[in-house]
Amino acid sequence: MKIGIICYPTYGGSGVVATELGLGLANKGHEIHFITYRRPPRLNAFNANVYFHEVGKMEYPLFEHTPYETALASKMVDVVKYEKLDLLHVHYAIPHAAVAYMAKKILADEGIHIPVITTLHGTDITLVGTDRTFSPVVEFSINHSDGVTAVSKHLAEMTYKSFNIKNEIKVIYNFIDFTRFKKVNKDHFRKAIAPDGEKILVHTSNFRKVKRVEDIVRVFYKVTKEVNAKLLLIGDGPERNNLEDLCRELKLCDHIRFLGKQDAIEELLSISDIFLLPSEQESFGLSALEAMACEVPVISSNAGGIPEVNIDGYTGYLTEIGDIDLMASRIIDLLKDEEKLMQFRANALEHAKTFDIDNILPQYEAYYQETIDKVRKQSLLAV
Repeated sequence: MKIGIICYPTYGGSGVVATELGLGLANKGHEIHFITYRRPPRLNAFNANVYFHEVGKMEYPLFEHTPYETALASKMVDVVKYEKLDLLHVHYAIPHAAVAYMAKKILADEGIHIPVITTLHGTDITLVGTDRTFSPVVEFSINHSDGVTAVSKHLAEMTYKSFNIKNEIKVIYNFIDFTRFKKVNKDHFRKAIAPDGEKILVHTSNFRKVKRVEDIVRVFYKVTKEVNAKLLLIGDGPERNNLEDLCRELKLCDHIRFLGKQDAIEELLSISDIFLLPSEQESFGLSALEAMACEVPVISSNAGGIPEVNIDGYTGYLTEIGDIDLMASRIIDLLKDEEKLMQFRANALEHAKTFDIDNILPQYEAYYQETIDKVRKQSLLAV
């Protein structure tokens, strides 16, 4: 198949998933065309089956803001026509699903009937999409997509609850590539970070309010009263300054490392003992899955789709959102019981394997073909 993938070229979950999906499909022999305004970060090596089409910008005094959506629609039309794509797969509803609808209509006028699949990732539904500024367009775009997927059961349920959706939403979980995310021997890293044998806790995110990153520092403060430990904070974002202030206030600066954005996250996960995810909202919890693939148990909130990834009492523990005391207690319990910690490590890896990309890719391939066949049949009946 020749597949166009439209996504945000960012470190966020939707961009990462879209890029990894495209690369996985390319490795299986499909021809993948990424269409976006910048090369996605993980699209950093040559692959004979991968193409990148940059959406250009037009500078004109009339436009206070560059009309990206119009430029994107035009680029979609161009790539579909001249690369003879079989399907467009748009990730994140805003604005990609609406733009794909426009491109689809333009192409239909030229006798080209391109199937469009929209994948919902989370905040495009639960936060941004439900804003009345966007909700009518989001609802319309989902209902006029030829196929719709969501990355968790919880997200699918939230979409039905938040909008008047007539389309069926197929749940296809996020996935993990075990050729990359696996425990590797990085003992020299561990000795550099924890020279006195301290336990290592880790968190990675974009440091937004919804991630409740201050909870992590407060939990860690309680943990250090019982266990010698270090905390690694990977990522960056608007809450970074507040976090640094809190670390100083609690006199934890010598025990916490701010590592910023990292590409080789799997190397840092490999030296960690516990992964923390106290978010108040997560459609899936991809960062937790990446940790589990590296044999790191997860202590998390029970928000959104996280319970579909982190199994309470098996791969880690779930707590109510904001329950700092219980979260700290669970961590201390695990860190003081080496046998239980080792069992949870093994459990985390075992459960993570159910999300192996090799299990998920065939689901997308089957859904692509089903959607292509449906649109082809509809176009023949319309003749």
